[in-house]
Amino acid sequence: MNRKLRMGMIGGGKGAFIGAIHRIAATMDGAIELVCGALSANPDNARESGRALFLPQSRTYTSYEEMLEKESTLPPQERMDFVSIVTPNFAHLAPALLALEKGFHVVIEKPMTLTLDEARQLRQKVEETGLLLLLTHTYAGYPMVKQARQMVKDGALGNIRKVLVEYTQGWLSSLSEKEGNAQAAWRTDPQRSGKSGCMGDIGTHAAHLAEYISGLQIEQVCAQLNTVVEGRALDDDGHVLLRFSQGASGMLTASQVMAGEENNLRIRVYGEKGGLEWAQQEPNTLLLKWQDQPAQVLRTGGAGLSSYATHNTRTPAGHPEGYIEAFANLYRNFGMALAARLDGTTPPAEALDFPSVQDGVRGMAFIETVVASSASAEKWTDFLVNPN
Repeated sequence: MNRKLRMGMIGGGKGAFIGAIHRIAATMDGAIELVCGALSANPDNARESGRALFLPQSRTYTSYEEMLEKESTLPPQERMDFVSIVTPNFAHLAPALLALEKGFHVVIEKPMTLTLDEARQLRQKVEETGLLLLLTHTYAGYPMVKQARQMVKDGALGNIRKVLVEYTQGWLSSLSEKEGNAQAAWRTDPQRSGKSGCMGDIGTHAAHLAEYISGLQIEQVCAQLNTVVEGRALDDDGHVLLRFSQGASGMLTASQVMAGEENNLRIRVYGEKGGLEWAQQEPNTLLLKWQDQPAQVLRTGGAGLSSYATHNTRTPAGHPEGYIEAFANLYRNFGMALAARLDGTTPPAEALDFPSVQDGVRGMAFIETVVASSASAEKWTDFLVNPN
C-alpha cells in the first residue's frame, strides 16, 4: 500500500471507554487513520466528539445511516475503507449489515450481536459480500496466547484432555448501574446487552480463549448463572462445565462480583504430555508444565517462540506488552489482510490470524446455550450452533 487505510467509526464518542481504545489501537502502527465518524446517537455529542478528534465537519455525521450513505458516494480515493462499530450490543447488527451492503469491511465489538439469530444474519451477509470482518476478542492478540495456540496445534502437549478458564472481576459488586455508572447501566440492561450480563460481557472472552488456544470446539455445557447483587436484571456471576470435541472436558468461571479482582483472566490447558498456563495480568509469561521434564517459562520477545508469537511482538524482551498492544495486533493483522486484498497480493499466514464472523456466531451461541442450560432441569445442553 502507498497510503494509509481509512477508517470510520460508529459510536465511541465523548464519555465512551472502548472507542478511545479502538482509536489508539488502530493507529498505533501508523498504517490506519480515522477519517470520519458517527460517534454518538446524540447529534450534539456526535458533533462535539468529531471536533475533539479534529475530524472535518463534513465527515462528522449524526447518524450511521448518513455516514454510510455519504461515504459510499465519495470518490474511491477519499472514502473510508472500513468501519469500526463500537456501540453497545443492541446497536451492532443494523450498522454492520448496512456497511457490508455499501461495500465496507467491518470491525465490530463483541459480543457480535444481541442474539444468535442476528449473528447468523450477519454471517450470511459477510459470506454473500465476501468482505472482511474482525471481531475484537482482544486476548487473541497477545503474543503468548499466539504461542500457546501454536504449541497445542503442533502437538507439543499431545491430545488435549482438560481446559480450565476463568475471568473474574469485582467492579459490579454493588448496584453500580443505579449509581450513575454508564458502563454498568447498559451492560446490565437486557434491552441493550441481551440475554446475559456477565457471561455475555466477559464469559464470551473466556469461551473464545478456551477454543482459540485448545483448537477444540465446545459441544455441550452445563451451566449455573447467578444474580448476586439484589436488584440487578441480569446475571453477574456463573460457572459452566464444558464438553469439547475430541473428548476433552473443562470448566469456565466468570464473575463480576468478586470484590477486589480487576481483570483476572486465566487459562490452563492440559494434554497427555503436559500443560500450559497463561494469565492476562502477567501477559508476557507462558508457563509450561511437563510430565517427564522440568517446567519451562517462555517470555514474550525471548528465544524459542513461534512465528505467530514473534509476528505479534512489538518490543524487546522485558518490556510489558499489554491490553492496548494486543488490541493493536488485531487491527494490524486485519489491516495487513485488507491491504493485501486491495493490492491484489497474498498476506502472510500470521496476518490472517484474527477473530472472524464465525467466532462471533459461536460467541452468541455460547451465551444462548449457557442461558438455556442454566434455566433447564436437564442441565447438559447441546451447543446451539452448526460448528461449521
